[in-house]
Amino acid sequence: MELWDIYDKNKKPTGRTMKRNDWHLKDGEYHLTVLGVVAREDGTFLITKRVMTKAWAPGWWEVSGGAAQAGEASYDAVLREVKEETGLDVSNAQGGYLFTYKRENPGEGDNYFVDVYRFVMDISDEDLKLQTEETDGYMFATKEQIEAFAAEGKFLHYDSIKQAFEF
Repeated sequence: MELWDIYDKNKKPTGRTMKRNDWHLKDGEYHLTVLGVVAREDGTFLITKRVMTKAWAPGWWEVSGGAAQAGEASYDAVLREVKEETGLDVSNAQGGYLFTYKRENPGEGDNYFVDVYRFVMDISDEDLKLQTEETDGYMFATKEQIEAFAAEGKFLHYDSIKQAFEF
């Protein structure tokens, strides 16, 4: 069973945990998620397409990410998520932490912080080993292509992370 730490409104651990996807957080309680934007020197970004079997946002484009597990530091979580979803080890890439945003969903029990990272490295198609349970394809997209997917309503979190696509 996967556990997540519960944080207060100041992003400080409360010492309590919750079961994965057990949406019973009170107002003022949060869990932590991470997003890892992977970029290439040519200014393109690795984006993946969510499998159609996903309950939420099937077929949408996104960057790698997920929840930090209980006791796991944000940076370790983003390294793990990018590795699991793409096969890439970004630990020696240029870049790192960019910013955090907070999402509150009053009455839903699902409030969270999102730590956003950007890693820049030379990667090619051969470097990728996609997690087939999560992804149904990928592309190295320009900022303009990502903006177009967002305009179609098919890119997750775009409004919250668009500054991560600025070089």
